[in-house]
This record gives sequence, structure tokens and C-alpha cells, in this order.
Amino acid sequence: MHKSILKHVPPPAALALAFLVVAAGGAVMVSNASARTPAKEAVELAAQKSKTGGVTVTVKPRDLSSEARAWVFEIVLETHVQDLSDDLTKTAVLVDGAGRQTIPTGWQGDGPGGHHRKGLLSFAPLSPQVDAVELHIRRAGESAPRSFRWKLK
Repeated sequence: MHKSILKHVPPPAALALAFLVVAAGGAVMVSNASARTPAKEAVELAAQKSKTGGVTVTVKPRDLSSEARAWVFEIVLETHVQDLSDDLTKTAVLVDGAGRQTIPTGWQGDGPGGHHRKGLLSFAPLSPQVDAVELHIRRAGESAPRSFRWKLK
């Protein structure tokens, strides 16, 4: 700001004006930065539930974009009738549109046992990017795997 202008502005107003100038400058910087590096937004995919034999399995995908380092699914298992001892790294597979199956790369969450378990099941991202993906979870004592399907495109 020019000093001659500030001579005619009361100190509180000058302080407010200086604050506005700084705030506006910060907003412009953020706007310009995001314009230079556009971020691809991840598509929000809905959680799905399956209830069979007194056990509810809820699956919510996280970022399944081609930029993701891992494809992660939030898994919640709940029951009041049996012990939840599933090892999802051995009983889950990710299936693409062509029927190719991918096994999980890891599980971060509650260990086997109990009536309520939750955690994150990870897979290597499918490449090339697929139109849809299906997660199959086979549970002991159940005749068919639980199937959860999402359209990605």
C-alpha cells in the first residue's frame, strides 16, 4: 500500500484493509495452485450389505481410481450367533469384468474371533482400469460366496 493513502485512513481501517489484501492474496494463490494441478476426484461408491445366516457383512470401497496405490475396501462383520474367525486374505477375491481374480495384499483391522470385526482389505489396483469390479467373500459353512459389485465407469 502506498504511504500517502495510509495517512488518510484511520489505523483500525488500515489494519482491516491490510488483512483483506493479505487474505485475498492467499485465496488467489490457492486458486492458481489448484488450476495448475487439477486433481482427479475419486468416485464415491456406496456401501453394500449382505445378511445371511445371522451374519451381516458390510463392504465400502475407498478410492478405486487408476491413481490409487492400493484398492482398499472397508469391511465390517457383525453377528450374535457365531464366532467371526474369517481370514479375509484367504477367503476374498476381487474379480474384474473378464473374470480375472486377484487375491488381497493385506488386512489391517481386528483379528479373528468375536462378534464384531472391522478393518481394511487391500488389493493391488487392477490395470488397465476396468468398468466394474466385484468382491467375493467366501465364508465357512455358506454354500456360495457373498458378492458385492460396483460400476466404476
